[in-house]
Parts: sequence; structure tokens; C-alpha cells
Amino acid sequence: MPLALLALAVVAFGIGTTEFATMGLLPQIADGIDVSVPQAGNIVSAYALGVVVGAPVLTGIGARIPHKRLLLLLSGLFVIGNVASALAPNFGLLFAARFLAGLPHGALFGVGAVVASRLVAPDRAATAVSRMFLGLTVANIIGVPAGTALGQQLGWRSAYVAVAVIGVLALLALAAFVPHQPRGAQAGVRHELRAMGNKQVFIGLATAVVGFGGFFAVYSYLVPMLTNLTGLSDSSTTLVLALYGVGMTLGTLVAGPLTDRALRPTLYGGLALLSAALVVFWFSVHSTVPALITITFIGAMGALITTPVQILLMAKAKDAPTMAAASNHSAFNLANAGGAWLGGLAISAGWGWSSPALVGAALGVAGLGLAFMGGRMDRGGEPSEVITSSDAQHEQVTAAQ
Repeated sequence: MPLALLALAVVAFGIGTTEFATMGLLPQIADGIDVSVPQAGNIVSAYALGVVVGAPVLTGIGARIPHKRLLLLLSGLFVIGNVASALAPNFGLLFAARFLAGLPHGALFGVGAVVASRLVAPDRAATAVSRMFLGLTVANIIGVPAGTALGQQLGWRSAYVAVAVIGVLALLALAAFVPHQPRGAQAGVRHELRAMGNKQVFIGLATAVVGFGGFFAVYSYLVPMLTNLTGLSDSSTTLVLALYGVGMTLGTLVAGPLTDRALRPTLYGGLALLSAALVVFWFSVHSTVPALITITFIGAMGALITTPVQILLMAKAKDAPTMAAASNHSAFNLANAGGAWLGGLAISAGWGWSSPALVGAALGVAGLGLAFMGGRMDRGGEPSEVITSSDAQHEQVTAAQ
């Protein structure tokens, strides 16, 4: 794998750190800007809103900009958003700064996925994309715990300063290692929007929202589930979250090669196994060792879904894959919000702390149904092609159906 993939992974590492470290620093942030913890939690929503809005909008604005230049511009905006977060003197400006920091998130992943797929041989496109996603999973093991600890010891603003430094390093690495990739002659926002009109793209995005919502239904309430049902102490939950990240990393490592060999079977298997693991977790959450094993497996299966969905969207969007790839991360953030909301409804209804696991399993099965629907639409049609060069006439890879 070329060094350019390492540069893209550093970008993903910074994004993962800034997105999830905020959750661990909400008490410190609340004290620092003199608001309640629930009100401070709205800055998490502000970041997610920035992702949902920024992915299609910034990708559309940059539709004619060469990919390397667009990556550099988006990385610069990421740095500015995190510096603004560190300097924000009150809740209103911090809310705006987190929204700003979230804007380039989806576009960076979308453009990065397209760039990664064009850096390697066509039959390794999915593996290249998964290597970029490794930065996100490693952030859950190293970046988030480190950022949280730094913020707790030196003040929450220091965590955002550290993320900004990571962003600068990523920008320098992108400038040094990512080759120039000119846009095709048909590049433009209309071309990208036309590709987004494909029914298969819509079904792929719906699969991401619903299926991955099952993952977030449990992830959002994992800490109270572990403390109330498993009996773990608050101090142990950080290590458990890191274990979740280990599972995600293992899942990402195998997702790329499996997707290169058989895209749809990998997606089907990931959703089916995720649903089954969530049902098992409903039973195993009361015992420490079985719960920890199941958590690791849930993390792995959640990550296993990410790469095939990303590659599927790029395939169905044909020679205008950038906006579809970016919109996938809007879909994941909608999954985050929706899964957390439905899991919270189950708890509020008095179904118990373990109920989000069953909610997540139901969402996983629904996502599997949507994936099968897309697969049935493929029957009798032409194979999908992931465009792996800037010229749509050269170097294409057939995505397995």
C-alpha cells in the first residue's frame, strides 16, 4: 500500500478522535462554559449536523476541483473548526465551531475513498478504502482515550488543540504523498447529482442508515449497560470502549479483502452476524467475560459493514462516485442519531437497560432486508463497476454482486 494511504488514514484518525473524544469530555466542557451536561451534549449533535449537511454540500461545491486540492482544502477547514472549538468562549460559539468542524467530515471520507480506490490495482480497491478507515478505528483505541485523558488533565480545550495538530500533520502528509488526480471531462455537480438519482444508491444509503443504526443503538448506551447490568466500574468502561475499538479494527482489516472478493455476500454476512451478536449480547450482558467477548464481536461486525456499503455506493454511482461516497457518512451519522433515539425510547418505555440490544438486532435485520432488496435489483443487470482511475474509460473493477 502506498504512503498516500497512510496520509488518508491520519486524516481519518483525526476525524475519529475529534468526533468521539467530545463525548468523554462533556462534564469538563459543561463546567468550562457554564452550562449543564445535557446542554453541553448538544455540541455532539452540532458536529453530527455538520457532517450531514457538509457531505453533499461541500462535495457538490468541490465537484470540479482536483481531488488532491480538495482534500487539502477540506483538511484546512477541519483544522480551522477544531482551533475555533478550542478558542470558543461560550456555548453559542462552541456550538457553531463544532458544526464547522463537522462540515468537512463526510466530504473528506468520500473524496478520500475515491482517491484510495485509485491508488492501487483495481482488484484491491476495497482493501485500499478499508486501510483508510483503519485510521478511524485506531482512533477509538488510541486517539479517543488519549484525547479524553488530555482534556481531563489539561483542560478540554487542549484536546481540540491536539486534534488541530493532527489535522496539520495530515494536511502535510496529503501534500507530500497523495498524487495529483485530475477530474474527468464530465466532472461537475450536475453529473454527481445525476448519479445520486440511481435507485441502488438510495437503497445503499438506506441500508447504511437502518443497518448501522443497530450498531449505534447499543454503542450509545454501552456505558450505562455495562455499569448497571454487567457490574463494571466507571473506571473500567474506558478500557471496554477501547476493546470495542479493537473489534472494529479487526473487522476493518478483513472487510477490504472480503469485499474485493465478494461485495454483496460480505454485506449480507456482516448485517446477519451483527444482528445475531446483538441478540447474544442481550443474554450475555449480565456476565463479564461473555459480555466483553460479544462486545468485541459487535465492534468487528459493525466495521465489517462499512467498507462494502462504501464500495457499493461508489459502484452504483458509476463514474461520479464522490458525492455518493461522501453521503455514506451522512447516512452513518443519521444512523447514529436514529439508533440512539430508538434505543433511548426502549429504555424510557421501561423495557430495561438491555433493550437497546434487541432494538439494534431488529434494525440490523431490517438493514439486511434492504440489502437483499438491492441484490434482487441487480439480478439480470450488468455488473457494477467501481471507477478506479480519473478516466472512466480505463482501469475499472467489477464489484461482485
